[in-house]
Amino acid sequence: VQLQASGGGLVQAGDSLRLSCLASGRTLTNYNMGWFRQAPGKEREFVAALWRRSGPYYADAVKGRFAISRDNAKNTVYLQMSSLKLEDTAVYYCAADPSIIYSSITDFSRYRYYGQGTLVTVSS
Repeated sequence: VQLQASGGGLVQAGDSLRLSCLASGRTLTNYNMGWFRQAPGKEREFVAALWRRSGPYYADAVKGRFAISRDNAKNTVYLQMSSLKLEDTAVYYCAADPSIIYSSITDFSRYRYYGQGTLVTVSS
């Protein structure tokens, strides 16, 4: 599976932005998907996941502001981001795995596939 994240850009605090993760090589229908981000000088952190056997799961920092979804027809996973804050500035990565267990969905190293990130910069 090749993953390509896109949709990043420069926005102002309070704005919305939608990131896309387009997959090629495999259909994403049977994959568990995750979004992660890495801010400058910080460790990569979990943002959101869409586990096949249950609903979406979010990091506390983005709960209520971000929404993860998938469009199987377009083989694409989205991250809709609203009410963006300065601290949301980061490179965002999408990841996919066909069999990751629920207890590992926040662990980037457990995903088999991931793509290059897309930069989101939130300004005041």
